[in-house]
Amino acid sequence: MARISAQQVIDTVLDHGSFVSWDSAPEHGPLDDDYRASLARAAEKSGVDEAVITGEGTVGKRRVAVICSEFGFLGGSIGAATARRIIRSIERATDERLPLLLSPTSGGTRMQEGTAAFALMISITTAVARHKDEHLPFLVYLRNPTTGGVMASWGSAGHFTFAEPGALLGFLGPRVVELATGAPMPEGVQTSENLFAQGIIDGIIPLEELRGAVRRTIDVLADGSISEPPCPPEAKLDGRDTWEAIVRTRDASHPGGGDIIDALVDASVPISGTGDGYKSLAVRARLARIGERPVVLVAQDRHNQPPLGSHPMGPKSLRFARRAMRIAESLNIPLVTVIDTPGAELTKDAEENAMAGEIARTLTTLVDLKVPTVSLILGQGCGGGALAMLPADKVLAMHDAWMSPLPPEGASAIIYRDTEHAPQMMEEQGVGAEAMLASGVIDEIVAEPEEQKDLTARALEAIEHALWSLEANPERVGRDQRFAHYRTFALGE
Repeated sequence: MARISAQQVIDTVLDHGSFVSWDSAPEHGPLDDDYRASLARAAEKSGVDEAVITGEGTVGKRRVAVICSEFGFLGGSIGAATARRIIRSIERATDERLPLLLSPTSGGTRMQEGTAAFALMISITTAVARHKDEHLPFLVYLRNPTTGGVMASWGSAGHFTFAEPGALLGFLGPRVVELATGAPMPEGVQTSENLFAQGIIDGIIPLEELRGAVRRTIDVLADGSISEPPCPPEAKLDGRDTWEAIVRTRDASHPGGGDIIDALVDASVPISGTGDGYKSLAVRARLARIGERPVVLVAQDRHNQPPLGSHPMGPKSLRFARRAMRIAESLNIPLVTVIDTPGAELTKDAEENAMAGEIARTLTTLVDLKVPTVSLILGQGCGGGALAMLPADKVLAMHDAWMSPLPPEGASAIIYRDTEHAPQMMEEQGVGAEAMLASGVIDEIVAEPEEQKDLTARALEAIEHALWSLEANPERVGRDQRFAHYRTFALGE
């Protein structure tokens, strides 16, 4: 397939005529004659003086730093001069507080420079880490081909990682793999399509659509107003029948977490997969804009989970949720979780992959986050899978929502050895929204809309108002507040 040049990326993504180069003459140091000649031939052939072009431009009039590899220069390989250029550009982007688009295409380290050049991947990675420490967005667009040390360091370090369709992407290129192991890499493994299917990258984007993706990300993350949004209607505590509420939320037509995710597609950026080999459909996540605020939204999608769907919420689903939580913290924006699940996966595979441990680690992550957090129990909240995503600075529940240690029929079976007592058990256990409010499990009940079709909009309205209330009352936000809150919940002190 034809290779995309660095200049093509710059011309396609940035506003016309806005690019300003940051490059100075390469700092190669002492060179032997053969290597010097190779560099001269590479420059003549490619039209650039090194394997990366760096600079800044605008996307929709917003400044963006760009670093683009040029495969035509010695296969986009990274030598000392290349690394220095990359590091200085990342540091400048950090100092000037610019979002960074990095688009590698490279076979990895420049063989002429050996181990010293190989170790420079660490130096580039530290520059990326400092950029992230400043809560600045770091976007990666992988081009064909990207392998070796580049793919194994800064090429895989983005907050969001997208790739060119059909690109060869992998730890080592297929020819090197076959020579090193004696066996060929199976066809189709090292492709952008397979990496997306496996949850390693967030999406596949043709070059002509990359500008839109970059602009959407920057727009979503832009600072917004802190004016008070409309307050959702106050729920009237009516002593509603818990079992009837459970029946309503179990109905396949009842909107779920996936509907809230889908309502934000036009103002959001997808987060897809754990980044280390798993793509979740039971839990979905996006960088989104709710009202005037950027957030990371993590939602349990009941319609993809059994019995309605075929994707149980297992250990890797929670690993994916935690990746999204870490993105929120890295970008210093609020995290919102939406709870709607019939329960976590109950299989041999789930047990052997530490279902209980993943719930514990997700709970720990949520109580430990440094950013504002809001959780909403939208409908069903069964067992540890629901509990895992509950802790927050502000916990909301729709009036029909409920949370129980076990599915109702399971609780009945334990106590009465039948399932007929499930309605009675749910009343006794205080699983309904009004009982949870009285016991302190939740902070607020959100009134159900008159029409079910309006539930998604009502939920988003409640989330937006909750985010504003935390902004207006920062003393309610953070790790120490959550620790104190849940200690008081337990001890009453």
